[in-house]
Amino acid sequence: MTRYALQGMNCAGCAASIEGALRSLEGVTAVRVDFAQAVAHVEGPAPAAAVQAAVAGLGYQAEPLAEGDAAPARERLAAEAARLRRSFLLALPAAAAVAVLGMGGVRGPVADGAQALLAAAVLFGPGLRFHRAAWQRARHLEAGMDTLVSLGTLAAFGASPAGLLGGGHLFFDSAAVIVALILLGRWLEARARARTGDAVAALAGLAARSATLLVDGAEKAVPAASLVPGDRIRVRPGEKLPADGRVVAGASAVDESLLTGESLPVEKAAGDTVIGGSLNGSGVLEVEVTAVGAETLLAGILRAVERAQATRAPVQRLADRIAAVFVPIVLAVAILTLAGWLLAGGGGEAALSAAVAVLVIACPCALGLATPTAILVGSGEGARRGILFRDAEVFERSRQADLVAFDKTGTLTEGRMSLARVVPAPGESEDGCLGPAAALETASEHPLARAVVAGWRERHPGTALSAPTDFAAEAGRGVRGTVGGEEVRVGTLPWLLPEGAAPPPWLAEALAAAEEAGETAFLVEAGGRLRGLLTVADQLRPDAAGLVRSLAARGLEAAILSGDRPGTVRAVAARAGVAVGEGGLLPADKAAWIEERRAAGRVVCFVGDGVNDAPALAAADLGVALGSGSDVALEAGDVVLVGGGPSRLLGAFDLARLTLRTIRQNLFWAFAYNTLAIPLAASGRLSPMIAAGAMAFSSLSVVLNSLLLRARAARALGPAAGTSANAGPDRP
Repeated sequence: MTRYALQGMNCAGCAASIEGALRSLEGVTAVRVDFAQAVAHVEGPAPAAAVQAAVAGLGYQAEPLAEGDAAPARERLAAEAARLRRSFLLALPAAAAVAVLGMGGVRGPVADGAQALLAAAVLFGPGLRFHRAAWQRARHLEAGMDTLVSLGTLAAFGASPAGLLGGGHLFFDSAAVIVALILLGRWLEARARARTGDAVAALAGLAARSATLLVDGAEKAVPAASLVPGDRIRVRPGEKLPADGRVVAGASAVDESLLTGESLPVEKAAGDTVIGGSLNGSGVLEVEVTAVGAETLLAGILRAVERAQATRAPVQRLADRIAAVFVPIVLAVAILTLAGWLLAGGGGEAALSAAVAVLVIACPCALGLATPTAILVGSGEGARRGILFRDAEVFERSRQADLVAFDKTGTLTEGRMSLARVVPAPGESEDGCLGPAAALETASEHPLARAVVAGWRERHPGTALSAPTDFAAEAGRGVRGTVGGEEVRVGTLPWLLPEGAAPPPWLAEALAAAEEAGETAFLVEAGGRLRGLLTVADQLRPDAAGLVRSLAARGLEAAILSGDRPGTVRAVAARAGVAVGEGGLLPADKAAWIEERRAAGRVVCFVGDGVNDAPALAAADLGVALGSGSDVALEAGDVVLVGGGPSRLLGAFDLARLTLRTIRQNLFWAFAYNTLAIPLAASGRLSPMIAAGAMAFSSLSVVLNSLLLRARAARALGPAAGTSANAGPDRP
């Protein structure tokens, strides 16, 4: 897909015309013009020159955007706002003078001539942009907002010479003031639209510009863009990470809040991964670069946000269809208004005033801005909170979901084994059971062994363990070795209990409790004595039960789908407060389970890790991938939660619903405005100047309402992590 920066668009009708022209080009397979961002997204092998020529033929400009240029709209809209400000400031004094003369009733050859000259200066100076755009559209038998403004102001100006000659009413003030007011409205609108991209611009601005490359141990300052995977770099305190990588030396706390939404710095040491664009804390890190440029997590996040902003939400389609035909309808209404007043004997002045008011007030800009500005702010707010929406339709599907199915391991649980309980045999102590087992397991790399060793160290920080000798692993049974002169065995019941012997009561009771809790149990023998029972388990995330309760409060039912043992899944479901826990499922089985519920009328959201759960994520109405932001996670889910746990799902649901509510508010007021304003203008109750001011206010109010989504999100979800974080210096 190629993106083009557009200049000259003033309404949704402009966007529709450009879409139509580009869609007819050979080699274009799909096209989407984003009015709010002033960007065209073109798919297919069509040459850039052909795209630019087609856009230029309509009176607009198109410039290809480079890969990774993630926040161009804000800069272009700011530049356009500056141009509109200059035009408005040029038009304002002349329009004010004409208004004073016209409304003050000052007449005479000198005063009338001054009105004519000043109005002409406004109309064919700062206002020339409207006539040029209208002419370009007319050449292609099309009409847009500029057509309405041009026809309205030219009609008012053209009717005034008769008043000069006959002493009748002059419309110079209407023509000049309309141009000034519309320029003011567009200037304010461009400023507000530029602000909608602040969150994305902040993310794009995280990319470091320079790096300290290590070459044979010596430092060399280089542009960050020149780094390649495999390079080794040094990152000092307060510097941004210039690329994704792996720490090879040093330790520090790294602020990843603007990328992952996590408010607390993350401790990093040798072997840990780091994210380009994050801010190094107090330590010096040496990092081996693993990804640069478009392959980094930051670039992936920006692509995901851009993809969401480039798609249309279903709620927008009706507005698009109406906006595309709105201008021709308005032209017809204006003609009928003029004819109706004349036939009713209302007089030429009243007829012209009403017709001009209809032309000016019926701007479809508010309709065109209603959805994309809200999507832009909503997806940007999500990105600041580590919530990435894949496309605009996700906002609506999030509202419709009524069933949330979770993968278990790594989603509702920590995804790593930890020591759950130590049950010493009668006459033995916990340390007498755990100590020999932990010492023996230091020689093993098995996840269960690491859980036992970690459990000992949590209970006895700083206490050394004896090194085992004669260590050996017995396949399917356990491990054995010598610790402190004693033979130690850790393993299964059949291996450590006498053949055919029933477990003693204490052990039977402990085994039953472990099975009910879904824990893995094994025995410890040291010095020929049975020392006790150890169990390990993948622990439930601390926030899992609260998440399930919060989902229920929002009317969402929860379920767990897992490939783990059914008993373990049921135990985890019970601890989390989930009524349905299905175990022993293959990836295809999870997808089939989801399809069955969808066939029964449920709207299913599935939450998984974005890798082995890809079939279930694809089968669900709404797939939510947890992950570090890897390419797989970014591509697998409709929503990606970058960093943190599944509790961020609540923020995704709430933000999606707030965004959809804002879109509906925008559309309501846009439709209500045009529905009420046009009849008022046609009936003569609105003067052309008041109509111009009201039209500008309508578009501006829609954009400002979208910007208020930030405040609503802060109230509902709390402030985004890192919103006030210092970006820190970017020095080599």
